[in-house]
Amino acid sequence: MDSWDKVNAVQRMQDYIAAHLSEAMTLGDLAAQACYSPWYASRCFRELLGISPLDYIRSLRLSDAALRLRDTDARVLDIALDSAFDSHEGFTRAFSDRFGLTPRGYRREKPPVPLFIGYGVRARYLHNQKGDETVPETVKTVFVQVEERPERKLILMRGKKATHYFEYCEEVGCDVWGVLLSIKTALYEPIGIWLPEHLIKPGTSLYAQGVEVPADYAGSIPQGMEVITLPPCRMMFFQGQTYDNENFAQEIACVWRAIDSYTPELYGWRWAPEDGPRFQYAPVGERGYIEARPVRKI
Repeated sequence: MDSWDKVNAVQRMQDYIAAHLSEAMTLGDLAAQACYSPWYASRCFRELLGISPLDYIRSLRLSDAALRLRDTDARVLDIALDSAFDSHEGFTRAFSDRFGLTPRGYRREKPPVPLFIGYGVRARYLHNQKGDETVPETVKTVFVQVEERPERKLILMRGKKATHYFEYCEEVGCDVWGVLLSIKTALYEPIGIWLPEHLIKPGTSLYAQGVEVPADYAGSIPQGMEVITLPPCRMMFFQGQTYDNENFAQEIACVWRAIDSYTPELYGWRWAPEDGPRFQYAPVGERGYIEARPVRKI
């Protein structure tokens, strides 16, 4: 059987799960999406994602529930029922097993926790198969704007030698993003970071992941992470066009080409790596790939 058959089957199951997360689902429902038997659909899912379909669904539901506990006043019982648990007790037990504290305890303390992220298997497989992405010569519009950033702190997890996302995941794992996403007082969404030389510690990587929090942040720091202070600065954002999520590598390369050919001096700016790191947001097809670099007025 062609590997793409299995990849597309698992992706269809992931898409179905995302669209019906709050509803009752059976392995038979997922197998119908995969067009395989329940046994073989489950085998393919575990082979490509390293987790069973039912564990995958439960992990997503518990992470979604954690965000609702953090960000809303909904009753714990309502959140439990919306997460397809039959009882408050069963939900509390599952939540405690995953995050190490009860739902009420999490709502009260709001510590960083390892939220589960359901990364699409098709995009991952495309990257592994294609390697370096070639960029078509077709000219695409890239939107550019400059935004002010206040003084702030950056909570980050360093790697060892990583220069980009996939190397970083091999060194550190993919769970860091979920922890960063759980930090309640973050100013913006989590970012992948290319650190300038003055912020790289000996024996650590160029690429890291982190999240920006207020300058007076005094919350807990997740294990293995650290905090650095970033000065006020201006960031020049480059945003590509919308795209199909499976083509994310090509779209990132397209924006990179636009950045490499961009001359900020023509518009009264210069690159300013001394002011902070270059960073990227998570690639999301419906908004286009976004990357930002610090700049200063000439």
